[in-house]
Formats: sequence, C-alpha cells, structure tokens
Amino acid sequence: MARGTAAARQGQVLLAMASFQEALGIARGLLAVPGARSDDCVAALVVSHHNLAEVQADAGGNDLAAAQLALAHETLMHLLCDPATDGVLRQAALRHSRETHAALLLYLQANGPHPAIARALRAGCLGMAVGPLH
Repeated sequence: MARGTAAARQGQVLLAMASFQEALGIARGLLAVPGARSDDCVAALVVSHHNLAEVQADAGGNDLAAAQLALAHETLMHLLCDPATDGVLRQAALRHSRETHAALLLYLQANGPHPAIARALRAGCLGMAVGPLH
C-alpha cells in the first residue's frame, strides 16, 4: 500500500492503481483466513478500496471511483448479513461500515447522485435493518 501511496503522490497513476489493486487482493484473501486479525483485515480492505477510488477520481474516473466506494460498503454489508461470518469479523465490518458510509455521503456531496452510490446506500439500510440472516 505504501508503494501505491508514493506512486499516487508522484502522479504515477497506473502504478498507484496496480499497487492498490494488489493490496485489495491481499486484503480480500486475508478475510478468508480463519483466525486472522479481523479488524486489521477489514481496515486493509476499506483503505485499499478508498485509495483506489481516490486515484481513479483524480484520474477523471468518477464512475470507477463510485463503483469502488460502493463495492467497499456492499462488501461490509455482505459480511454483516452472512450467517457464516464469524462474530469478530462481523463486528469489525460493522465498525468500519461507518467509514464506508461516510465515503458514500462525501461522494454524493462532491459529485451528486450516482446509481452505484445509491445502490450501496440501500444495501446499507437493508443490512442494518435486517442484521445477520439466520
């Protein structure tokens, strides 16, 4: 992730995107490891999505940025609602969903409505209303 951040600061958009995609893949893989440090894994997932969205937005890809922000939130909502999700991982997803929700609202404020953002916000409302499915 540090390589991606450095590349983004230097204007190396493709290297930054590739680095953040790699970090995102690692974070997704860690979520599947039983006994992994759940909070750190979820944080890495959220930060990777948000960093990737920021680089995409800076490069003029607002639709791609919106999709990244939405996917981050929807992934956490899936973890919250999936009965197979470990309780510690579910709690980490709930804690970090505040950050993903705030990022969606900031996107709306800066860019106006977007279908992916609206879909993710709806998923969040449903996820919070329904809670874990049993």
